[in-house]
Amino acid sequence: MVKRKKVAVIGGGVSGLAAAKAFDAKGHRVCGFERSHDFGGVWELSRSYPGVQTQSPKDLYRFTDHPMPAEYPEWPKGPQVHAYLHSYAAKHDLPRLFRLNTEVLSMDRRANGEPGWTLTLRAGASEWSEDFDFVAICSGQFSEKNTISHPGQEAFVAAGGRVMHSSDYTDPTLAENKHVVVLGASKSGTDIAVNAARNRAKSVHIVYRQNVWRVPYFIGGINFKRLLYTRAQEVQFNGWGRGPFARMVATVTRPLVWANFRGLETLLKFQLGLKKHNMVPDIPIEKEASCSLPIVTPGFFEFMNEGKIKPVIGTFEAYEKDGVRLSTGEKVPCDIAVLAIGWKLGVPYLPQAYRDKLIEPDGQYKVYRLSVNPDLPDMGFVGFNSSFCTVLSAELIANWLVRYMDGQLAHQPTREEIERDIADNLRWRRTERPAAQVYGGLCSAPFHFRHFDELMQDMGARKWKRSNPVVETFSYPDAGAYGRFLTTVPDYRAK
Repeated sequence: MVKRKKVAVIGGGVSGLAAAKAFDAKGHRVCGFERSHDFGGVWELSRSYPGVQTQSPKDLYRFTDHPMPAEYPEWPKGPQVHAYLHSYAAKHDLPRLFRLNTEVLSMDRRANGEPGWTLTLRAGASEWSEDFDFVAICSGQFSEKNTISHPGQEAFVAAGGRVMHSSDYTDPTLAENKHVVVLGASKSGTDIAVNAARNRAKSVHIVYRQNVWRVPYFIGGINFKRLLYTRAQEVQFNGWGRGPFARMVATVTRPLVWANFRGLETLLKFQLGLKKHNMVPDIPIEKEASCSLPIVTPGFFEFMNEGKIKPVIGTFEAYEKDGVRLSTGEKVPCDIAVLAIGWKLGVPYLPQAYRDKLIEPDGQYKVYRLSVNPDLPDMGFVGFNSSFCTVLSAELIANWLVRYMDGQLAHQPTREEIERDIADNLRWRRTERPAAQVYGGLCSAPFHFRHFDELMQDMGARKWKRSNPVVETFSYPDAGAYGRFLTTVPDYRAK
């Protein structure tokens, strides 16, 4: 018999909602904590910049039992995703499990030696400690802003200039009649550059360190999900744990794989005009493809063609009275500097001694199935990984994690198996696929199917692939199908 446990779920975004549902469905007492006033995580409206939309099509960004509304566009806008998450929470009565405006200050092992953790919590002026048998950390990769400063910033701000993180760019009128300089050319950086250009900025510069491959929503008129998110494409990348036969097949098919990716690069260069803008990357796309591969913001290249967005390869050196001096030696006019430099990856409320067990000196995370570490018992991560199928990935990991906690996986791994897998994965990232080291090695792209297969097989699913082998090989992940696959996993309920 599985004993009912008291489980803390930290975070009320996509992953927190998925975890709360999974643990609650198995009969556990779930106590969710969200530090903001609302559900949604990165999609919470006060954190969203104007025009934000998903990088993934709506059928790749959904829960298994809750499709996005048919009237939503292929790439939903931020408010639509926020509404969708609220509808999912309401469908499963998840608000009853959460305390909003409640922050986790710290966590440590229980002082009485019992399994589990003690969380120190704060809500308003109240602060208290509470014991839990298990902790699901669902605060993800977008909870702590990454901020930096440069010489001259105080004087620049004192003279009327503004410096802000990309998540603070929430008012489109900010850019009107202003010189805007965006540091960073990830999806958020290009989104904000386009928004500023559309809102009559005097000038827009986007400054970034190096060229990377960018994927438009449609490649040669074909939705990119039909080209890049398939098993047929996935097997062309050098995945982990390849045996002798897989390596032999890779050797034999290498010329075809090379031709496939060179053809893709040629199409991207032509369609986006990369040479014209000096934006052709030096690294082959198959070596670079990971969660850091940005989707092209509609209008980005069009505005560059019109001269309304000017790209500069470099970085900030210093702020001056009326502009920013760049590492190229160029000075560009600036009224507003937007730092689109991402988020800090980490678990600040976890004691340093445990963080040292979790994170290697080079920043790589030691986690099994992107979720658990053997030196951090009675806890696991949901949605700490990056993915192009974020919602589905979080839901499958949540279902895997509750079974791992309860010892109900069909294959419950031993400590030795976990340690060996983590070591092998670290070695693969460092020696065979350096691109897999981005985001601390917590990226499951471009190996979505491989990751999902492992989770489903661990759970004992009788089925984890669609019946039609052609569809399964050449089509993108189907969240609805995974919902059906989950019904083939052995069921149980804690008491």
